[in-house]
Amino acid sequence: MSSACSTASDISFPAAIPPLKTQCSSCNLRDLCLPCGMKPSDVDGLDGLKFSRTKVKAGAALYHEGQAFRNIYAVRIGTFKSSLTLADGREQVNGFQMAGELMGMDGIANGAYASNATALEDTEVCTIPYEDLSGLAAASPGMQQAVGRMMSREIVREHSLMMLLGSMNAEERLAAFLINLSQRLKLRGYSADEFHLRMSRAEIGSHLGMTLETVSRTFSAFQQQGILEVDKRHIHITDMAALKRVFETGVH
Repeated sequence: MSSACSTASDISFPAAIPPLKTQCSSCNLRDLCLPCGMKPSDVDGLDGLKFSRTKVKAGAALYHEGQAFRNIYAVRIGTFKSSLTLADGREQVNGFQMAGELMGMDGIANGAYASNATALEDTEVCTIPYEDLSGLAAASPGMQQAVGRMMSREIVREHSLMMLLGSMNAEERLAAFLINLSQRLKLRGYSADEFHLRMSRAEIGSHLGMTLETVSRTFSAFQQQGILEVDKRHIHITDMAALKRVFETGVH
């Protein structure tokens, strides 16, 4: 594991599973998640909190927009999407979170979650009570720095999305998305070139500011150019250098 820090109304809320406790010091995601960069003594402090695990079934919500904020969550297994409900009822996908990434920090400012978090497959998260984490940070400068880094990573992700939506065409946006996903999977020990998309093309389009038709047409264009092999949601990047050239066109 790399030591670098990673950057419907009928849905029921999941319940915490008390017998399952998580210790950050022994977690295989510790180099990607909240403990990244912490001193051993600060990680010991996290262990004392003994975060509970929460299982969330595919299609179920971890939390809803407007729900009272109490916890932040670290993804242990699976993939989530974060989204907003627009005034006309449409969904706007903000991003996708995978193992080792944190969710729920948009609730800190106003005491209520500003987005929805929905599982795209069967998942498991660490439930981290924010009040407990804040108390620990108040007593530890190292912990304060770690929480600051955690929030900074979220700001960087938001800035990256703004760049995508503001300056790139469809091919450049999809190339950037696939390269980012490939890098995140590689950091977690998975193949960087061949993977299964957990999100639909419509969800990708919502995230990237593209229509479903444009997403599908762009996947087809990449396949015709020999950059990808596509079988429904299964993606094989056959020419990573060419995919990066498409992306780099949009950042120069």
